[in-house]
Amino acid sequence: MEIDIAMEKTLSEQVNNNQKKTETLTFPTGFLWGAATSAHQVEGNTNNNWTEWEKNNAERLAKEAGGKWQTWQQEKFPEMFDVKNYISGQACDHYNRYKEDFDLAKSGGHNAHRFSIEWSRIELEEGKFDEREIEHYRKVLMALKARGMEPFVTLWHWTEPIWFQEKGGWTDKKSIEYFSRFVEKVVGEYQDLVRFWVVVNEPNVGMGFGYLLGSQPPAKKGPVNFLRGFFNLFAAFKKSALIIKKIDPKAEIGVANSITHYDVKIFPGLYYITVSVVDFFSNYFLRRAIPYCTFIGCNYYSRHVISSRKKDIAPEKRNDLGWEIYPEGIYHVLKSLKKYNLPFYITENGLADAMDEKRPQFIEHHLRFVQQAIQEGVDVRGYFHWSLLDNFEFVDMRGFWPRFGLIEIDYKTLKRKPRKSFYEYANICKNNEVDLT
Repeated sequence: MEIDIAMEKTLSEQVNNNQKKTETLTFPTGFLWGAATSAHQVEGNTNNNWTEWEKNNAERLAKEAGGKWQTWQQEKFPEMFDVKNYISGQACDHYNRYKEDFDLAKSGGHNAHRFSIEWSRIELEEGKFDEREIEHYRKVLMALKARGMEPFVTLWHWTEPIWFQEKGGWTDKKSIEYFSRFVEKVVGEYQDLVRFWVVVNEPNVGMGFGYLLGSQPPAKKGPVNFLRGFFNLFAAFKKSALIIKKIDPKAEIGVANSITHYDVKIFPGLYYITVSVVDFFSNYFLRRAIPYCTFIGCNYYSRHVISSRKKDIAPEKRNDLGWEIYPEGIYHVLKSLKKYNLPFYITENGLADAMDEKRPQFIEHHLRFVQQAIQEGVDVRGYFHWSLLDNFEFVDMRGFWPRFGLIEIDYKTLKRKPRKSFYEYANICKNNEVDLT
């Protein structure tokens, strides 16, 4: 990771000076604007390894919420103590309401959309592909195309068929064959409708929580399981990338990696060593994947401060999950990836903000730093906000209480209500520029 400490210290001043000289920040012609979702989090009524895990762990998670989240979060979101919060159930019923949701996205100026295809729907039983579900996702893709929205299709967004887990999941060497068979089927079916394939999403996070820490499915805790699963997943990615290129030589292939900006507040002599070590482990999968990618997907949410002192985050600078809101970090992340000389897409960027008080400014400020990176030669070609809809939040099993959507979901009635940020983001999408305020 290339770090220039002096540049980092003065970047905010540089951006402010540039803003004083211009009225707007314009993005490149053809820039893609959209939002992202994943199947299990929005579709509802799935039948996969997460579905089973939720049923077995929801009561425990509700009891443990008090010791997991700070008092202010517990007071603001008492639903975290409700067992139903941790069972995805009908979720947003996006499976049946996708046309309605895409109509909203289109009205918001989106010209692209990222979503995932649920493996357990396509191959509920090992080796048996469900033609009805294949046709369903064809209709989803055609609905996006009809609205002039470019599909970005994720093939692995952490969920897997129950039979896959029963065979050992990613710790089984045959997992490589199982996943690549699914990929070959899906890409063969939809090559006429899909150009961009995100083969895997956040392998560093998914494998870390699922296999190393064991706090989410498949909960195979331990370093041996983690390493075995991690390298099998990479082998499956590599084989799948080659399959996609064989089926469609014009296909765009990428990985959506969770990339955090690490800010090291320790003795200067240890700065570069610490950053290098952290970068090596957190981005190891991405570095190995680069030779097989035609683009890089960057999921950025916040920074992580490495310091001997505890960092207090002011209320106005944290989201509902307590994460620090740090827009400048997306610039440093993009600049650190420039060395790979590939196009970039911000495949996820968002925040939990139930009252929608910080989201408008969050989007604007992050895009200012994305545009700064573009000015300095980083080839960023699109931005997908997380998320289009409030949804069932994955990582470490948070459930429904964190609200990430541009569109609010009433989980009792499933009514959709675009938030203020939806309309402000729409102005950005439609004008291809961010107004300075």
